[in-house]
Amino acid sequence: MGRGSRLTRLDAFTKTVEDARVRTTSGGIVTLVSLCVVFILVIGEFREYRRIQVLPELVVDKARGEQLPITLNITFPHIPCELLTLDVMDVSGEQQSSITHGVRLTRLTPFPESKPVSATSLNLHEDTASHLDPAYCGKCYGAPAPEKNNNGCCQTCDDVREAYASIGWAFGKGEGVEQCEREHYAERLEEMREEGCNIAGHLSVNKVIGNFHIAPGKSFSSAQMHVHDLNQYFASPKEHTFTHTIHRLSFGPDLPANVKVQRNPLDDTRQVAHERSFNFMYFIKVVSTSYLPLGASENSFTSGTVETHQYSVTSHKRSLMGGADKEHASTIHARGGIPGVFFSYDISPMKVINREVRAKSFTGFLTGVCAVIGGTLTVAAAIDRGLYEGGMRVKKLHQG
Repeated sequence: MGRGSRLTRLDAFTKTVEDARVRTTSGGIVTLVSLCVVFILVIGEFREYRRIQVLPELVVDKARGEQLPITLNITFPHIPCELLTLDVMDVSGEQQSSITHGVRLTRLTPFPESKPVSATSLNLHEDTASHLDPAYCGKCYGAPAPEKNNNGCCQTCDDVREAYASIGWAFGKGEGVEQCEREHYAERLEEMREEGCNIAGHLSVNKVIGNFHIAPGKSFSSAQMHVHDLNQYFASPKEHTFTHTIHRLSFGPDLPANVKVQRNPLDDTRQVAHERSFNFMYFIKVVSTSYLPLGASENSFTSGTVETHQYSVTSHKRSLMGGADKEHASTIHARGGIPGVFFSYDISPMKVINREVRAKSFTGFLTGVCAVIGGTLTVAAAIDRGLYEGGMRVKKLHQG
């Protein structure tokens, strides 16, 4: 027996001769329907193969020495821009006081209108005194000149305020200070009493535990403590409060729309204070988050890659006068503190990676196509066989 004969016995696909084949109308209909079904299912398999899904995974954040970007937009309808100061500090000992770079204050008309009056930097009263003698050197009135002035002079009212703040002296309205009288500081301050303020901009801080806060008065360090000059805030005839609306607070760019995450939890948050001695504290947990488009890796900078941060938050508010909480009689608040809005942030050691992947591999696509074709033809053959045998039996019954 030859090799061909041995292989013939292994043939699983036995054939029938042409004369033994019977073609029927029902068989043609089943064939057409089967082809349509196969076409539709193959198209579905192809779409599933082309579909991209985003799968999140949790890993340890191994990044070091990064900066944490902060975007904020907050409105204070009952306190003027002149009284507000934005400071940042962290556990590494770094402090940024009276931040001016990247942050803009917009004066607002009195509440409830609260429409923009003018946009200005934090340094509202900067005056180069260009009309004065070039050799002019303003007095600092017993305080050391600011470090930024190498000539040891205080050229503007703000320089004098900064000099006073550096040694913890109260400044008041600048009565008797030549620079402030020249700039009409007291008059300007009175004009702003009824105004509100919007603070918006971007900060970049060390990616370590820290806080940033918006509080009244110039800030300075005294006996290793961070304090503010609250004289103007409490001496004002108008009772300013830290009622505020957080329009936006984020730690990096937004993720693409196809990533299912909650929006920034503090966006569009409004808090109301009924007294000037009141502060609000937000405790934020920041989680590093990456978005990697199809084909991108963690260490590559592919177009479309997004590095950002998500966060969760809990909040607390209290009166600085101390005493029992109005809403919870069993809670006693400590007395003292600085009025304002404080954001304390902590960095999570974990990182969320949102990675784009195909819902099905190419081999999975081929397997699905084969299964569709084979399964459809098998079912079609069974249906055709049933229709044919049923027809034959009906015919025999009529002939009998």
